[in-house]
Amino acid sequence: MANKRKLKKAIKAACGNMAGECIMTRNYVPGVDVQKIDEIIFNIADLQYVTVENVTFSFDKSESNFESRHDYKKAREAYFHKAYKKLISDFKKGVDDIVNQMNAALPAEQKERNKAAAAK
Repeated sequence: MANKRKLKKAIKAACGNMAGECIMTRNYVPGVDVQKIDEIIFNIADLQYVTVENVTFSFDKSESNFESRHDYKKAREAYFHKAYKKLISDFKKGVDDIVNQMNAALPAEQKERNKAAAAK
């Protein structure tokens, strides 16, 4: 991770793209369940809000809790690595859930067209 600002921008961009796909689907795919799509857009907004809020966290120990500065830095690095790995894992899980919801909201004939287009 380069920095928190870039991570937050990437999260917002991914959520914005998913919401845009939902809006395009709602407006241009006949037979789609509009109410489900609107609910999915709110789920995307919730995912974005929760994930961006969880980007900022802090290591709860100070250097004096360790025998050396090296041990402190090592523990701190391990803590942040684990925390960001969990954050990214939770975000990916949320995205997978939303994609499944988006696919479930499509009518059967559109799903068949999508499969045929992917097979080409």
